Amino acid sequence: MLPTPSTAHVDLNRIYEPSEDSYLLLDTLSSPSETAFLTHRFSQNSTAAPDPAPVVLEVGTGSGVVLAFATANARSIFGRDDILAIGTDVNRFACQATRQTVLGASQGHNDNSALASKSGGNTMLLAILNADLTNPMRLGMVDVLIFNPPYVPSSDVPEATLSNAKSTAGSFEHDSQLLTLSYEGGVDGMEVTNRLLEQLPEVLDCERGVAYILLCQQNRPEEVVKRIHDWGEGWSVEIVVRSGKVAGWEKLCIIRIWRIQEATPF
Repeated sequence: MLPTPSTAHVDLNRIYEPSEDSYLLLDTLSSPSETAFLTHRFSQNSTAAPDPAPVVLEVGTGSGVVLAFATANARSIFGRDDILAIGTDVNRFACQATRQTVLGASQGHNDNSALASKSGGNTMLLAILNADLTNPMRLGMVDVLIFNPPYVPSSDVPEATLSNAKSTAGSFEHDSQLLTLSYEGGVDGMEVTNRLLEQLPEVLDCERGVAYILLCQQNRPEEVVKRIHDWGEGWSVEIVVRSGKVAGWEKLCIIRIWRIQEATPF
């Protein structure tokens, strides 16, 4: 079993606490089926010119536990060490916490600095951006996207502007708003996720792009899968894992969306 990064430093008054959904993502990324899929897609082929290092983006990093896990265990998950890890979050405190979480996890697995510029060898470049969804990313830049969205159905989506995230900290109202941003997803809990889905065709690499998105039962995951199937040729999607525990309507699943590059057994 791969180690879970420490989040003991995270201020849980302002940042979403790693929970069942976070750990379901860790279990999925490290599962035999997904490591086989990702290794087949991204591992280096010693007989050919090396492929570029995969860019791994986590949207809405929160504590940083998922991005840190993927970065520190890149060899086991992706079949290579030289991934380029990027995170985005509208909560600037989450950005700060993620940086510390990833650094701590990476230093436990690799003698190189996780902030080192990629110059060959087993180095990783980490950028944590105070930004909304994939807005800072260039077209086709992302190889692997991971998203644990605010998925709880609510009457509306809290305002998620960066100006709010940068407002004066310390008040109960301010800290409560930061936490609310991490779980309230609007109608069917899908308003933020729908925005992300609209960005996927532009941000994912046109040949090897893949995304992992967590949904709950009230998000109507089967309908989401059908909608992505309707994107047409060049795309595939499936539910790769469902949570074994049923906590009312909060039963969780993770969908994998990927560009079709060739016939694979996965």
